[in-house]
Amino acid sequence: MMTLLAFLVTLGVLIVVHEYGHYYAAKRCGVKVLQFSIGFGKPLYQRRFGEDQAELIVAAFPLGGYVKMLDEREAPVAPEELHRAFNRQSVWKRIIIVAAGPLSNLLLAVLLYWVLFMAGLPGLRPLVGEVAAGTPAAAASIKTEELIVRVGAVSVKTWNDVRWALLQESLTKPQVEIEALSGAMETHLHRLNVGAIRHDDAKVDVLEQLGLQPLQPTWPARVGAVQPDSPAERAGLKPEDEVIAINGIAVAGWEDFSSNMRRNPGKTLLVKLKRGGQEVAIKLIPEAVEESGTTIGRVGAAYVMSHAEIDKYMIDVRYDPLSALWQGCKKTWDTSLFSIRMFGAMLTGSVSWKSLGGPVTIGDAAGKSAAAGWKVFLSFLALVSISLGVLNLLPVPVLDGGHLMYYMVEILRGKPVSDRTMEIGMRVGFFLLGLLMIIAISNDINRLITG
Repeated sequence: MMTLLAFLVTLGVLIVVHEYGHYYAAKRCGVKVLQFSIGFGKPLYQRRFGEDQAELIVAAFPLGGYVKMLDEREAPVAPEELHRAFNRQSVWKRIIIVAAGPLSNLLLAVLLYWVLFMAGLPGLRPLVGEVAAGTPAAAASIKTEELIVRVGAVSVKTWNDVRWALLQESLTKPQVEIEALSGAMETHLHRLNVGAIRHDDAKVDVLEQLGLQPLQPTWPARVGAVQPDSPAERAGLKPEDEVIAINGIAVAGWEDFSSNMRRNPGKTLLVKLKRGGQEVAIKLIPEAVEESGTTIGRVGAAYVMSHAEIDKYMIDVRYDPLSALWQGCKKTWDTSLFSIRMFGAMLTGSVSWKSLGGPVTIGDAAGKSAAAGWKVFLSFLALVSISLGVLNLLPVPVLDGGHLMYYMVEILRGKPVSDRTMEIGMRVGFFLLGLLMIIAISNDINRLITG
């Protein structure tokens, strides 16, 4: 239900914003709007609104929408309303109306990123963990506990920044310069081979492909918090207790304690603790719960990081309103360019079409991002909004970009493109769009089958 709701909210917001861009521009340019439809197919809801009594429609098939305007090419227009017909407008007004849809999606992304950058985005500092032998990171002599501060010409503050910069660089360069600081604050420069990145495998993280991973904190097995009415509370576990051993075997740290609990659902474990300088023994029975189709044990105890640990491993990226707006614009611009480069790489064959996702992929990502919190969901919404805006600006007939291409030709020729040319273009456009949907849905089905 969470996935379905998040998917519908994502589609609803993006479609309404896109179509409202067309609607608002048309009204400002003096064009009469007849219909504003969210979705295609059979209408589920209809009502009229505004001075012109335009018809608002919510239709059954939610993957799109449209704004129908007064146009002589579609139906006869009364003489007194000819000046409000779309086809009677200057080419520049038509360009504004058509471009307003995808530009509204890009503007939405800017606003979402603006909010996120003001609210603050928590992230892991790019401290390098264990570097596996035989990987590009090992070949570049990147060392454990180095702090990555720059990828190419881009300064980075979190692992997400590193991942994004590496993805961008990998589309244009075989290698990228990495600047990192050692524990002694010495600067080291590394040449990392990013040609090894496979863009068609969404299940394998970019960092993992290169042999990079975040530094894993070595936390003591100290209890920070205990949930009410949990197995831990019923067994007598308390905050500040330090776990020494489980069933007579010494516990190395919190990860060791946590993995023991996960591996032993429903089993009685003898846990030795250190509490206030004294040793205490308790019997702890992890509760059996289902997680991703596997039964694991859970006790309801958590480790709480100290302020020093938080400062070492975490960072909160936050900006003032003006700087946040600039960062929002920059993020939207960079993501748009990356989307165009990825599509171009697909056309040239350097990136597989397997990286293309359809409705199932979007729905799955929407559900997961919504479950991860409002900041993650807004980031996802901004990303998909950019993708929708860029896709619609591609010079493909049927899409907004195709109409803009016709208008550019009209400006150069001094007269509109012929109806015959537009008809052929529409057929080609429907074919290309259909082919794109088939590939995307096929990839969705393949992901469902392979998991």
